[in-house]
Amino acid sequence: MSDFLLPDIGEGIVECEVVEWRVAEGDTIEEDQPIVEVMTDKALVEITAPEAGTVTKLYVAQGKIAKVHAPLYAYQAAGQMNSDTAATEQAPSAPPSSHGVAADENSPPPKSQAVTPAAAGKVPASPAVRRLVREHSLALSEISGSGKDGRVLKEDVLAHLNAPAVSHQTASVSMPSSTGLAPSKVEPLRGVRAVMAKRMVEAASSIPHFHYGEEIDVTELLALRERLKPQVEAQGERLTLMPFFMKAMALAVAETPIINAQLDSEANELSYYDQCNIGMAVDSKAGLLVPNVKGVEGLTLFEIAKEVGRLTNAAREGRVEQADLKGGTISISNIGALGGTYAAPIINAPEAAIVAIGKTQWLPRFDEHGAVQRRAILTVTWAGDHRFIDGGTIARFCNAWKGFLEAPESMLLHLA
Repeated sequence: MSDFLLPDIGEGIVECEVVEWRVAEGDTIEEDQPIVEVMTDKALVEITAPEAGTVTKLYVAQGKIAKVHAPLYAYQAAGQMNSDTAATEQAPSAPPSSHGVAADENSPPPKSQAVTPAAAGKVPASPAVRRLVREHSLALSEISGSGKDGRVLKEDVLAHLNAPAVSHQTASVSMPSSTGLAPSKVEPLRGVRAVMAKRMVEAASSIPHFHYGEEIDVTELLALRERLKPQVEAQGERLTLMPFFMKAMALAVAETPIINAQLDSEANELSYYDQCNIGMAVDSKAGLLVPNVKGVEGLTLFEIAKEVGRLTNAAREGRVEQADLKGGTISISNIGALGGTYAAPIINAPEAAIVAIGKTQWLPRFDEHGAVQRRAILTVTWAGDHRFIDGGTIARFCNAWKGFLEAPESMLLHLA
């Protein structure tokens, strides 16, 4: 029997949460078969089998924390199983004693020992019972078997489901909180949400935020997108406003490069970057993820749209590659996709700025002749690192960005 050790699955990651076991103890597995999904502080990772064999033990229950380089599950390789079977067939019929010597007829019978899942390495259960266990996201090792040799029966599973929980979560529920009320549910803060909590506290407490709001008339931009959508969709991609926001931002950064800089407070120096890697906040099932499109200044609108689609789909599934989450220089949070009009975003450190984009609203506005027109207006709110970005700097940058969005054809003058 071999132990599968949880491999190093990312830089600096020392533990992860077991989200879902794809197999149960006793299952036969094939090489490269998905075995388990784990959640790191970055994304969801699928771990596959190194070779064919049989799973004999799951060391970490679903929902618990697994440590890198620690045993995750045990299995018996297919080749080893065959050799063990052959050795068993050739073995003498008289079983050896616990000391490896034939038992004496006069020796007292050994004390009975309960066969536990941990001792046996495999919990006996029928395929139907194992399927029932998987359907309820349980582990066989958590259920006390009432059958022969500790065999888990269907009745045992149903009794386990109906029994009151005695875990530490239940104990926590029974304790009154600071409100004086007992919460209906308590769950640990893990994975992406735990990292988000830590990073947001660090950013909000260590970076003095400066907020700046503006309205942008995107009537012409919406019209341009409608004209371009058929061409983009013909190539299997979606064209949202995000690629326009990103392209205009990269052009505005060229005019105000300090917005794309990062401060090293210990060295007391600013690092400027020519490459504009624009992150976009995605509300995924794992929590808030901010993958970024690399080198926006050198991409076409279609290339940006393609990257936005790829990263959005990956983030919503919690399967973003580590490389897509690193190296961001500035970020966009599109709260308008969920219906919000205004937000005060927190900077995604060590970046210098982030913008929250509200929903587009059709509102009355006066034209140059004083006549009222129906215009598409959205509200944007910038947050800048006030240690080296002042109000005038972010206002000039926002004006340049706004100019490209309100007159999108002007971006053609800057394209290579």
